[in-house]
Amino acid sequence: MNENKLNILWTNADPVTAKLMVFMYGNNAIRKGWWDEVTIILWGATVKLVAEDESVQHLIKEAKETGVHITACKGCADELGVTSTLEGFDIEVKYWGEPLTEILKTDSKLLTI
Repeated sequence: MNENKLNILWTNADPVTAKLMVFMYGNNAIRKGWWDEVTIILWGATVKLVAEDESVQHLIKEAKETGVHITACKGCADELGVTSTLEGFDIEVKYWGEPLTEILKTDSKLLTI
């Protein structure tokens, strides 16, 4: 396991928070070498925000180009009817219950927004 990996659990569907915290920090963390790996996990209402908001889609694209891994909760995406939309943006969509539990049990780095 990479101890210099950060997971950002993004559940706040506010576009300002997305721009000025989630993606600002996630991108800079890679660009400036603060973390070797950054994964942003879309959970809850954020999956719908990403599917519908073009400015947030641009943030996703920029983050992916920077090297940030973007993934989404499949249960959330299925429930909100946006799974195929997210997959169309080349976002990994998977069930996150067990992986999140593993992150928590192993005291891996997790920032929750």
